[in-house]
Amino acid sequence: MIIRNGTIITWTEPNQLLEGHEILVQDCAIVSIEPQGVLTKRYPEEEVLDAQGQLIMPGNICAHTHFYGAFSRGMAIPGEPAENFQQILEKLWWKLDKALDEEGTRYSALTLLIDAIKYGTTTIIDHHASPNFIDGSLDVVYEAVRQSGLRSALCYEVTDRDGPERALAGINENSRFISRVEAGEIDPMVKAHFGLHASLTVSAATLAKCVEANGNRVGFHVHAAEGTVDQEDSLAKYGKRVIERFWDEHILSDRSILAHGVHVSDDEIRLLAESQSWLTHQPRSNMNNAVGVAPVEKLLESGVNLCMGNDGFSNAMWQEWFFAYLLQKDHKGDPRAMNGYDVIKIAVENNSRLATQIWDGMRVGKIEPGAAADIIFVDYHAITPMTAGNLPWHILFGFRDGMVTMTMAGGKVLMKDRQLLFLDEVEIAARSREVAAQSWARVAEM
Repeated sequence: MIIRNGTIITWTEPNQLLEGHEILVQDCAIVSIEPQGVLTKRYPEEEVLDAQGQLIMPGNICAHTHFYGAFSRGMAIPGEPAENFQQILEKLWWKLDKALDEEGTRYSALTLLIDAIKYGTTTIIDHHASPNFIDGSLDVVYEAVRQSGLRSALCYEVTDRDGPERALAGINENSRFISRVEAGEIDPMVKAHFGLHASLTVSAATLAKCVEANGNRVGFHVHAAEGTVDQEDSLAKYGKRVIERFWDEHILSDRSILAHGVHVSDDEIRLLAESQSWLTHQPRSNMNNAVGVAPVEKLLESGVNLCMGNDGFSNAMWQEWFFAYLLQKDHKGDPRAMNGYDVIKIAVENNSRLATQIWDGMRVGKIEPGAAADIIFVDYHAITPMTAGNLPWHILFGFRDGMVTMTMAGGKVLMKDRQLLFLDEVEIAARSREVAAQSWARVAEM
């Protein structure tokens, strides 16, 4: 199809705002960008998608999330309120994931995939856990992703907290799904990582088994130094900090994703940069769990590949950008901290580099010839001059939820004029409420 009649934000380097241009999309990719009228005349039979004066830009990318986190929305944690991060894990997350069955896995994924389409997030890197439904769980998540049409990378989090048999089952689930991806059985819009929960719940023996089972086929996806408890546990058990342990065990690499990194030392930052591992920042989650503030600016200055995720919060990624922008200023008491270009470096440039690597060099997160046709329309009409230079601040202070009117992934239109084309939101939400209530009941029984 030909996309025309809007202002194109390319997110290329340098970024450009192109007015009076149109885009040709064929075979899941952007083929060319020409002055308006050129492509329409050259390809008169092509379908035309009219942006009607809106912004045309790449879909957002989420570098770390948990689909199953959807079922925590509105959920009361039984008993006394959690006093610290360890209790949040024990009272909420480690019970909620145990409560998930096949239907819970399916509908928690579908609800956040709808959320992503509506908010213009076209690439999502997920980290799944369901200890009472491990075998085949990634197939269920995959089918939900395939149904949605979005781009996603999946894994299962291996942990020892539910015993050795389930740890082995998690290892096997990762290996099985990775093999399906390698064999070409999976839609190319979906890729795989090898998932680990966190250092504090993965023993030396289990970590060694994971490294052996992966065999350097894909990168790892693991939480790291999210709370102080992770570092305290690693120092007590292994005499080294979390990132140092992962370095020694060959978990760090330019294909591995580590989430959070709130409590990292200068030496750990150096190892992250040297290994070119990807570290994701989730400010909304960190604030909600009161685990601390990641040293974002130091990480960037040190050459760490810092990306942006949401840790299972809504896929309205511009909210994540805004909290990242404000949190550093408030934490440091310095309004000069974390300028808009830093946010773009993390959430656009680095997220794009990560996704491009995962999809074998297919450029994701840009509008340029040869890039993936992951495109959104944004109904934003600037009230002050908008340029490539001041665009970050227009997004941070002007973009809002609900402004996305069209979402396309892999050249397929998933939402048009704010109407979902392939998922029935009302039906899925109704069934999700029933399934979530069943999950909540199981949590209460625990």
